[in-house]
Amino acid sequence: MEEKKQSLYGKLVDTLRETIKTEMKPHDLLPSERDLSEIYGVSRTTVRLALQELEHLGYIYKRHGKGTFVSSISDNVMNLSGTYSFTEQMKTLGRTPETKIISFEEVEANQYFAEHLGVFRGVKIIKIKRLRLADGKPMMLERSYLPKDKFDNLTIERLEGKSLYDVFLNDYQQVIRYAEEEFYASLVNRKDAEWLDIPEGSPSLNMIRQTYNTSNEVVEYTLSVARADQFRYRISHNRIT
Repeated sequence: MEEKKQSLYGKLVDTLRETIKTEMKPHDLLPSERDLSEIYGVSRTTVRLALQELEHLGYIYKRHGKGTFVSSISDNVMNLSGTYSFTEQMKTLGRTPETKIISFEEVEANQYFAEHLGVFRGVKIIKIKRLRLADGKPMMLERSYLPKDKFDNLTIERLEGKSLYDVFLNDYQQVIRYAEEEFYASLVNRKDAEWLDIPEGSPSLNMIRQTYNTSNEVVEYTLSVARADQFRYRISHNRIT
């Protein structure tokens, strides 16, 4: 019975997503839960779960008392590997990007990383430390943590000269669905300052990124420290009327 419910829910998510992408425009109003239940012959509980999934993925948004609408970002949320790229950002600015892998190791997940990667404490995870440069100048220091069970046999050689997301997709068939990012200002500690070639205590832009696959499983947890004097992160917001 549980498998049947999951099958109906997954099928409805796929059906509504395809309808949104091919037949609807940003800010179009979706039918009500009751109407969707009648149209697709499923329970309102199934409809509600499917809508929650679509909202979480960025395909729709809700306005209290007015209904559920198609999001203006629905065309972008599925292709993170094409939109988030330090390499492409630097090329756009006319700069030459470079990535140096400082360290690659397997470590045991402590409680913090176990919670953020969705694994048990003590299991093996992969830690990758990378320095991102532009025109030879250090720009950002990244520490990425990956669940080893999803990237077994990953080596430093596989990462050299390739985007991390290209490795996810091409080597492990891990399709990125969306990511959650958090930014905050900070001051660079001594060790990070040495890698970034700036004085200790310099201002920095710090980012936390948690990346999910199409099964809503965490495939990456990255902590980044960027030079505030060199790095800008632009976000565009569309007003919803």
